[in-house]
Amino acid sequence: MSVFRGGVTLDPIADALLKQVRQELGYKEKSGQTTKFGHWYADRVQDTQYRDAPWCDMFIAWAADKADIGSYVGQFAWTPSHAAWFIKQNAWAQRPEPGALVFFDWSGGKSYKGIDHVGIVERVEGKKLHTIEANVDRVWLKRKVRDTDKVVGYGLPRLVKAGADQAAEIRTTEQPFVPAPRTDVGRNSPLDILGTPPALLAAMVLVTVVLSLRLTGRRRGTHRRFTWPHPWNAPTPNPERPERVGAAPAKSTSHSPPQPSPRPRRAAPSGGAGPRAGKATPSAAQAAFGGTGSPDASEAQPAAGGRARVPAGAGSPTPGSTRRNPYTPKP
Repeated sequence: MSVFRGGVTLDPIADALLKQVRQELGYKEKSGQTTKFGHWYADRVQDTQYRDAPWCDMFIAWAADKADIGSYVGQFAWTPSHAAWFIKQNAWAQRPEPGALVFFDWSGGKSYKGIDHVGIVERVEGKKLHTIEANVDRVWLKRKVRDTDKVVGYGLPRLVKAGADQAAEIRTTEQPFVPAPRTDVGRNSPLDILGTPPALLAAMVLVTVVLSLRLTGRRRGTHRRFTWPHPWNAPTPNPERPERVGAAPAKSTSHSPPQPSPRPRRAAPSGGAGPRAGKATPSAAQAAFGGTGSPDASEAQPAAGGRARVPAGAGSPTPGSTRRNPYTPKP
């Protein structure tokens, strides 16, 4: 920390900047108006035109970078832009102080747009400014004594730092409380769409359509009855003889009721397979009665309803016969 003449204490930024620029006093530009400061700036911004450009402001940018205070001093090559930057940072003043950047307009104007030159205030004595400037007297980096009548204003690096620190403090106090972690469903969950207005509207439309279809079906009587794959048909009742539930169908309806028999014999098939297809074979009952021919034609015809008639002599006595049925018990 340096102490200025009269007991004025320099701020750390001004002290660091002045120490750096004092080390370069006496520097002289090279042939072709080239300087190490111009080469440094051209490489930094990737533009070769600054290698032989006026270097008063590029020298200050170089010194601030070497002192690691470039963020507060600013790094420019055109002096009006550098002054505008201080104005924007609320670091522009009309009173000089050590370590401030002083901007001149040789025509005496007071607008930053007419600035021609810049230097660094080393100390102030009355109305005289003791400065360190580059690119003065055509080729030198040296000390100068200036009047204040050509000064447009002063840029104060310490105010830039103060503004930056205040802004950082405001940013850290914008949200003093850390929000608690959320435990509900994430915003990208598929369930979020269920509570949205489009989902509710779609559900209402669907319910309305279903109710409309049901009411329309009732009014028009369009309810359908589902049937089994194979519908059940009730049997056609026989008008001549009612069938007993669970009993086998009657063999014939043209004979008298059968006599009780101790051992019922099964009737021989009427037209089963024989020596020649289509020719009936005499049954055992016909042989007992001496029958040798074919069954009566009327008996061989199928009964009404698709049931085959039982041949004569197979079980029940034939009407008009005088011979006793051998299967009937004796009285």
